[in-house]
Amino acid sequence: MNFGDKTARIEIWSDIACPWCYIGKRRFADALSEFEHRDRVSVTWRSYQLAPDTPAGLQRPEIDALVEMKGMPAEQVRQMFAHVANVAAQDGLDIDFATVIAANTFDAHRLLHLAGERRDALLEALFRAHFVEGEVVDDRDTLVRIAAAAGLDPETVRAGLDGDAAADAVRADLLEARTLGVTGVPFFVANRAVAVSGAQPKDVFLALLQRAVDDVDAADTVAADVTGTAGDGCAV
Repeated sequence: MNFGDKTARIEIWSDIACPWCYIGKRRFADALSEFEHRDRVSVTWRSYQLAPDTPAGLQRPEIDALVEMKGMPAEQVRQMFAHVANVAAQDGLDIDFATVIAANTFDAHRLLHLAGERRDALLEALFRAHFVEGEVVDDRDTLVRIAAAAGLDPETVRAGLDGDAAADAVRADLLEARTLGVTGVPFFVANRAVAVSGAQPKDVFLALLQRAVDDVDAADTVAADVTGTAGDGCAV
């Protein structure tokens, strides 16, 4: 795949309901801010759903949903939460699993596709709403409010969510993920040629960014099986 404008393409599959995606987003942003060729990098966020069968509007505590879905004892889930929250804190993120509500994220992903240039800011707001503020991110009134605070027009957002706007775009991302063999997120793909999975350390993301730019400069990047480094992430 040869990018005539010398732009390196990074695609990131993630889910709002994945804490490692929140951590990975922060680490990737830190790496990109330090990358000397960041003006040559195009970042596209892609939709992924870890639990697409989660009923919308049920408003169950996340711990209850995971106990049922994973078949794990509640205490084991609490220990897992504590570990993730500790890692997040080291990256400046204050995740409060005691308030997290299990949610179906399909509408939130539709909203991200409708956000245009505000997509990154909206994704950050959705992560914070879900993991820090205990918001119900499958409630459409809540989504409209979050979108408005991120700079989107609330009437346009509500009309889109009340219809089927961007539903096909979300489904296309989900299908593409299956085609690429994605089974866990966050999943970072450079030029559809090399990938890393999980909330990697900043240095790994810097290496991925450099590889992406180098491949474009070499003008010989080709589509390939996207395999690469694996790290902490959320898996189906």
